[in-house]
Amino acid sequence: MSTLRVTAEVLTVHEHPNADALELAQVGLYRAVVAKGVYRTGEAAVYIPEQAVLPPGLIEELGLTGRLTGGDANRVKAVRLRGELSQGIVCRPKALADVDLARAAAEGSDFAELLGITKWVPPIPPTMGGEVESAPDLLPWADIENVQRYPDIFTPGEPVVLTEKLHGSACLLTYVAGEMGPVRAKSGARGRVYVSSKGFGARSLALKEDPRNLYWRAVRGHGVAEVAARLCERLGARRIGIFGEVYGAGVQDLTNGADGRRHTLGYAAFDVSAEVDGAVRWLDAAALLEGELPVVPRLYAGPYDIARVLQFASGRETVSGRGLHLREGVVIRPAVERYSAVTGGRAIAKAVSPAYLTRKGGTEYE
Repeated sequence: MSTLRVTAEVLTVHEHPNADALELAQVGLYRAVVAKGVYRTGEAAVYIPEQAVLPPGLIEELGLTGRLTGGDANRVKAVRLRGELSQGIVCRPKALADVDLARAAAEGSDFAELLGITKWVPPIPPTMGGEVESAPDLLPWADIENVQRYPDIFTPGEPVVLTEKLHGSACLLTYVAGEMGPVRAKSGARGRVYVSSKGFGARSLALKEDPRNLYWRAVRGHGVAEVAARLCERLGARRIGIFGEVYGAGVQDLTNGADGRRHTLGYAAFDVSAEVDGAVRWLDAAALLEGELPVVPRLYAGPYDIARVLQFASGRETVSGRGLHLREGVVIRPAVERYSAVTGGRAIAKAVSPAYLTRKGGTEYE
C-alpha cells in the first residue's frame, strides 16, 4: 500500500471511448472516470486515491452512496466503468470551495485530515498477529509509491531493474550483531533476531517468537536468521535487515503455487539493508542472497520506459513456473541505488496490474 495523500492536481481530460456522458480525468498516469463537461484540461481538482476511506457526509455529497467498496461501502477501489479503468476519485468538495486549488496543487497541500479521509488498514488474521515487543533496532520497510501516480520518480532511458511483485505478506527480519536477547539465530551466532510485519514494523514493534505465527514459520523454515547472521559478519555490519514476501494458500488469495497451511509456505527475499559504520544503506538482494535464500524473480533489466514497465506489470505469475494466476505487478528500482526528490527517499516504485486491481474476492492483508 502507498502513502495516503489527498491533493489538488492539475488535470488532463480525455474522451471516454465508450460513453458519451463520461470523460477521463488524468492524474499522473492514473485516469478516473468523471461526468462529461465538469472538468477541463489545465484546471485543478482534488484527487482521492484508492484505499482511501471516506466519511459518510462526503460520500453523500459526491453521490457515491452504495457505490464504494468494503463492508461499510466507504472505501475507494479501482473499478471499470463502461470498459475503462477508473482509479481514484476526482472531485471538488464543498469544504474546499474557498481554496485556490491551482495554488494548492503547486504547493502539494494534503487535504486528507480536513476532509476526514483516512487510509484503509486491512484486518490482521490471527496467523499474522501475536504478542509484540518494542524493537527500536528493527530496520523498517516503507510503503512504496505507484509509478503511475508519480511518473517522475524515474527518467526515460535510466537503467532500471524490474522484479515481480508477489501477492503475499511482507516479513521483516533484523539481525543485530553482538546483542543478547531471548531470540538468536539457531546457528549460535552472537546476535539478536527481530521479526515483524510491515504494519507492526512501522510502529517499531517486533513479534515474539511463536510457532503458529506466519512470519516466524517462514523465518525458521527458510533459515533467514542464519543467512542474516552470516551476511552481517561478511559485511562487518552492526545490523542487517532482510525483507521477504511470505506467500501461499492461507496467506492471500493469490498463492503462487505454495500452501501456507502446510509445510510448503513460500518465501522470497526482495530487499536487504545494512548498517555499516553508522549508516544504513540498501543493497541488491539478488546479488547477496542468490543460493542462500529464494529471491523474487527478476523480469527485466534495461532502460526505463513506462510503456514497458506497464507491460511487465500485467501477465501471469512466474514464481510457480506454471503461470497459475495473474501477476500482482512489478517493483521498479534503479540499477544503482539512489535518492529521489519525488519520494523524499529511495528511488523505488511499483506498478500494479489492472487485472489484479479489479479482481473479485481479493485479499489485502498486511
